[in-house]
Amino acid sequence: MGFRLHLDGELHEVTVARRHPTLILTVDGKELEVAAPPGPGDGHGTMEIGGLEIAFARAAVGDRQIVRLDGRTFDVALVDPYSGGGAAGGAQDALKAPMPGAVVSVHRRPGETVLRGEPLITIESMKLQTALPAPRDGVVARIYRTEGETFEKDEVIATLEPQTEAA
Repeated sequence: MGFRLHLDGELHEVTVARRHPTLILTVDGKELEVAAPPGPGDGHGTMEIGGLEIAFARAAVGDRQIVRLDGRTFDVALVDPYSGGGAAGGAQDALKAPMPGAVVSVHRRPGETVLRGEPLITIESMKLQTALPAPRDGVVARIYRTEGETFEKDEVIATLEPQTEAA
């Protein structure tokens, strides 16, 4: 599984493809080898990315990191997949497939209320089963795939309607 980063106002998809013997990251579809990655915390040093030695410095500022790589400064923030806001500025209504696969089970039906993080659908990809959680609180609007049906990466497989407040 991957994660999303806001890097100077732009959203990037990052996946850890391999950790050993070297770290391989896929960033927006481009594979990068990272040798001698820095440890946690503030500091400075050098690391090797794609065969090039790059000087870096970083400092935590709240939930963001200010990172200086090879003379350029970046403001980096990890995107919470369950947060109501996003790069588009709206609520997350669509549940997208993180990889191609097949639906193993559907845990909720249209019209049912869900809380952020509750499993909506369990999928299988490359013999690995993964429960896909609701991206936010809401009501299931539509489930686009049934058990056994296949889908492609980034295909919308469920949508949510805004949850109405009780009167």
